[in-house]
Amino acid sequence: MKDTSSTQISDDLPDTQDQPGASRRRFLKTTGLSALGAMLGMTVPFERHLPSGLVPVALAQDTGIDLMSGKDGLTMLGDRPLNAETPPHLLDDDVTPYKHLFVRMNGLVPQTALDANAEGWTLTIDGEVDNPLTLTLEDLKSKFENVTSRLVIECGGNGRAFFQPGTSGNQWTLGAIGCPEWTGVRLADVLKEAGVKPSAVYTGHYGNDVHLSGEEGKDVISRGVPIEKAMESDAIIAWAMNGEDLPALHGFPLRLIVPGYPASVSQKYLNRIWIRDKEHDGAKMTGDSYRLPAYPVAPGTEVPEEDMVILTEMPIKSIITFPQTGASVKAEAATEVRGHAWCGKGDVAAVHISTDFGQTWQEAKLEPAPNRFSWQRWRAEVVLPQHGYYEVWARAVDQDGISQPPVSPTWNPQGYANNIQHRIALVAEA
Repeated sequence: MKDTSSTQISDDLPDTQDQPGASRRRFLKTTGLSALGAMLGMTVPFERHLPSGLVPVALAQDTGIDLMSGKDGLTMLGDRPLNAETPPHLLDDDVTPYKHLFVRMNGLVPQTALDANAEGWTLTIDGEVDNPLTLTLEDLKSKFENVTSRLVIECGGNGRAFFQPGTSGNQWTLGAIGCPEWTGVRLADVLKEAGVKPSAVYTGHYGNDVHLSGEEGKDVISRGVPIEKAMESDAIIAWAMNGEDLPALHGFPLRLIVPGYPASVSQKYLNRIWIRDKEHDGAKMTGDSYRLPAYPVAPGTEVPEEDMVILTEMPIKSIITFPQTGASVKAEAATEVRGHAWCGKGDVAAVHISTDFGQTWQEAKLEPAPNRFSWQRWRAEVVLPQHGYYEVWARAVDQDGISQPPVSPTWNPQGYANNIQHRIALVAEA
């Protein structure tokens, strides 16, 4: 694992007033390390050993020390950019709270979000539209119907750690997933107001997050979706999560939520939607970014760029949130097992669980979704017949009869869309 005790800051990064973290770097350049203790408010015994060019972790935004203070129990996967996932047992809530929602940053949090300052913020809708729009937050809230929905948001690389051979990128296991409650307006309503032309093919999304290089105007990520997906009623331009303003880590003051697709299309810090007359080619839309081979390939295969297709609908998936793996339960007594299931196509058809390594399966009780693209609670009771070691396996089934596989699905170069069955270990005590 990468050493996060300090964060390397490149000497050629611009030291501008509006660059997040610039004041900290300026402090160290102009004042020197002799005042470091005063800035931190405590003695720094080994201050003299801090190498030149390193910003102490407590002062470096990219390490997320301050930004992660409201999170609880997440596993850090990287600090530049900041990425952290949630252990499955902490995802038991029907509505994922802020403290347990995974973090996926591609760049740095913009100063507007750090300051929670939306003054002057606007959203532009332009391109292949009859009526280009520039909307303030108040315009969005007052001119369009406000909606609130529970919507799953999942990183396209969730499950990447289980592919063999391994692939590059954050080694997400099961926790790059959550289902908060989002409030905003329908993307479709705003696009209809702009008058989408028949020539429209794709959306292109833009935000004001800061590139890791610090280069002004360089896009961190700019992905999009087919115009047909954008015009569905489920996608939201959101300004609130769980009844509160969007947090800094999750897109303040405005973000997209496009359910069913990888979270990378749900642009944070949203300030522009460009309607294109062709497939969008923004940052992380080309090459093998968020793309799968158009045909099955052997593990480790190099796939030509022209044979890669964009990842759209996320596959059927489920997790076990209770009991926690490794728990002890009573043999010959009923034990509740529960979790969530979700699917990029919409509703889940069924969930099954097994306690005998997949030899037999029992159907769990699956609760209906409060709205399309929410995850669905499932529950089952199991009786472990005698003292010993057991595993509980869970598999969900979509409306087309496709279920989660017991091993990782077809390998792909960037490790996307792994929907391997979740398994937990239990010890039955006499």
